[in-house]
Amino acid sequence: MINWGIIGCGDVTEVKSGPAFNKVPGSRLIAVMRRDAAKAADYAKRHQVNRWYADADALIRDPGVNAIYIATPPDAHEKYTLAAINAGKPVYVEKPMALNYAAAKNMANVAAAAGIKLTVAHYRRQWPLFLKLKALLAQQVIGEIRFVRLQFTRQAPATAELTDTKNAWRVNPAISGGGLFHDLAPHQLDILYYLLGDADKIAGMSGNQGGHYAADDIVTGIIRFQNGVLFNGTWCFTAAEASDDCEIIGSTGTLRFSFFSKQEIRLTRDGHTTAFTFDPLAHVQQPMIAEVVNYFSGNASNPCSGEEGALIMNWMEQMTGK
Repeated sequence: MINWGIIGCGDVTEVKSGPAFNKVPGSRLIAVMRRDAAKAADYAKRHQVNRWYADADALIRDPGVNAIYIATPPDAHEKYTLAAINAGKPVYVEKPMALNYAAAKNMANVAAAAGIKLTVAHYRRQWPLFLKLKALLAQQVIGEIRFVRLQFTRQAPATAELTDTKNAWRVNPAISGGGLFHDLAPHQLDILYYLLGDADKIAGMSGNQGGHYAADDIVTGIIRFQNGVLFNGTWCFTAAEASDDCEIIGSTGTLRFSFFSKQEIRLTRDGHTTAFTFDPLAHVQQPMIAEVVNYFSGNASNPCSGEEGALIMNWMEQMTGK
């Protein structure tokens, strides 16, 4: 049985991940931690968790906890991951994996040297939509892949959003590592890696056009994958309208989908379009957590290694030049 302890039982754990730990066979959530003791106690009560802590080290030392889920903002990921590894406990850590590539690589190296399992929460890999997308590409339904284009835009944040403590940290580079690109692009770039493999050249530019906060609010990036496929993407967080569009163009057709807004893949070839639709998941991390439990139990391979998580951090830094 994998007995989980959560470090950082904030909003992301309320629905996306927290309840799933008790719904996956061979898994249960037995302890949670948050620096605000009252909020930790409230979370534990609402989610029927036996123990709560206001100190991360106390949770890590809990003899009943044999696996740690780290769901704090990125500035604490390295610290808590290393503490859990030192205690001999496997770690499932949220994305982005760390503040920067150097920290992420250190986490991966320390885990490997200690022989402790480390998995990064790039959970879209286990979604039915992206498993289907991978299968369609393997079947060469669009022929040979030529290039991928991505456009992701959002309107500029309102003042209320920037002053809300639930959101403000996401655009504070000292806490998040960057802006909304660092918060959202790891999901997208990891799926590209999952679908197309490693890259042999990455470049990009970034800037702050809106001046609403200190972090970059626009990024453009290009990738040449080792298989010859080219990618170009633009992320803009001060656009007139929101968009979430990715298209894979092949020699005989195209596949179009979004990462966050629609549960649909549209296959177009020979002038005809076929739509594959998927039901929303009640807990978006549950399929990934099931794979992590299998891995931690010794019954499966790592669904997203620390080395892979660090690689995506490296890609982002090459795109932003930071």
